[in-house]
Formats: sequence, C-alpha cells, structure tokens
Amino acid sequence: MDSALAHGEVLSPWRGVVVDARRAAEPLTIVSAARLAIGPQALVTGGSAAFLHGLTAVAPTPVHVVVPYETRKRSRPGIVVHNGAFLDVDREVQFGLPVLGIDRVLADLACTTAPWSALALLDEALARAAPPDRERMRRRIRDLIATRPDPRGTRIGTRLIDLATGRAESPPESWLLWRVVDLGFPIPEANLPVLDIDGRELYRLDLGWRELKIGLEYNGYAAHVDKEEADDERRGDLKRRGWRMVDADTDDLQAGSRLEKELDEAFIARGVDIRGRTPGALRPRRHRERRTR
Repeated sequence: MDSALAHGEVLSPWRGVVVDARRAAEPLTIVSAARLAIGPQALVTGGSAAFLHGLTAVAPTPVHVVVPYETRKRSRPGIVVHNGAFLDVDREVQFGLPVLGIDRVLADLACTTAPWSALALLDEALARAAPPDRERMRRRIRDLIATRPDPRGTRIGTRLIDLATGRAESPPESWLLWRVVDLGFPIPEANLPVLDIDGRELYRLDLGWRELKIGLEYNGYAAHVDKEEADDERRGDLKRRGWRMVDADTDDLQAGSRLEKELDEAFIARGVDIRGRTPGALRPRRHRERRTR
C-alpha cells in the first residue's frame, strides 16, 4: 500500500480511505470514499444523495452525509456532516450506498439550499417522474416540509414545491423562473406553446403569460451559438403575431435590474402596471437580492 501511494496508483482523500487514482475524480468514487471515511452509520444526503438518485441540477460535492444525533462525527474538508432523526424510515440503497430517499432529500434541499438551485432540482425530479406519480411526489414533499423538526426555510420550501412544474428543460429555465417570481412578477407558464390559427404548435416559449402575449426566453450560449439568423427570424415572426418578447441571459440570473426594467415595460405596454407606476416613471433600479426564509 505504501508503494502504491508513493507511485500515485492509489490516493487517500481522507485518513483511512484509499481510492484508485484513475477513478479519484469520479463523483461516485468521491461519495463512496466520503461515506467510508465517516463510518457505517452515515447516510448520503443533500446534493450528493440527489446525484445517487440520478439528478444533476446540483453538484454532488462537497459530499453531504447525515448521522444520528448520538454519533459524534464532525465535518472535514470535502465532507459536510449533518445530524438527523428517523433515518431508518427514509433509508434506501443506491449504487450500494445507504442514502436518504429522494422525497426527503428534495424536501430538505428545498428548505436549505439556494432557492434557484432547489427549484431546478425539483423541476428535474418532477420531469423524471411518471405523470401519475408527480402529484404524489409533490404532496409527499410538501408534507415532509411541513413536518420538518427545524422550521427554518419551510416557508420558502413550500413556495418552491408549489412553483415547480417539471416542464423546465434545463436548470437555467428554472433559475429564470425563480428570478422572475422573486422580482415580484406573476407566475409565468413554463414551456408555453404558441399556436397558429389552426391550433398547430409553431413555437414553444421558455416562459410566458398567455393572456398578455408576453414571452420570456433564456438565451444560453450553447443553445444559440451560430443560430443568430434563425433566432432573429423566429423573434420577428412572434412580434408579427402580436407577442412581446423579452430575452434573458446568464447575467440576468445574477442581477435582474435590466430584466426587471424590460418586464416592467412589457407589462405596462399591455396595460398592466404591477408596481403602480407609469411608463415615464420607470427607471432602472439597483437590484437587491432578497433573502427569504
């Protein structure tokens, strides 16, 4: 073993644990090693558990594990240790590792992680569930949030599970939905179809308000590179059909002042003044991130 360590054939990310150097960067290897480092009573939780359940909207590292309250284990670099109760009730096995069940993982993350990331994860989970199971999952997560021993974050967690639709096609679309709602605008419809006069679908908008014919699209680089001409034609056709389109990009997910101003103007152009102002009174405002619990 000393020779293998010396020659880099195996690595020791934590004391008492070694891994094959060729697989040392794989998330599954990292999660497995972290659980071994903490001990047999540890269950994988958080984003690490979401990864084991097949979800990718949040990062699996650092590794999160949960242990019973009577177990004295501490966090260390790369491993976050939580204490929890009733772990056996929600215990499952994924890839040979003990892990919290997906519903409890989602309920916990909805209350504890960044709202935009939690919403993306909830959307991804609902999208993967069979249609008959989606409402069951939503009710189960809502019940778990309502009965959490720690009430912190439960209000925002309930709001997020009510917002999640399972129709977002990428995490940025979920992030954008949260940004729009957090700015105070009405909840838009996700993946809104635009139909022609015969009822055939022409386009599908990321987000939109059907009655007002306001559309909101996320222009990610990978999805739109080398497609500028087609995007312009699509935008022009939507305009001719009476739609007012607002575009968002990565910067708008971080600071929403430009997005807020353009949405304000779009709503006022449709005769809906959400903020009780007139078009002449609109001014770009410095966006302040609201911290909610």
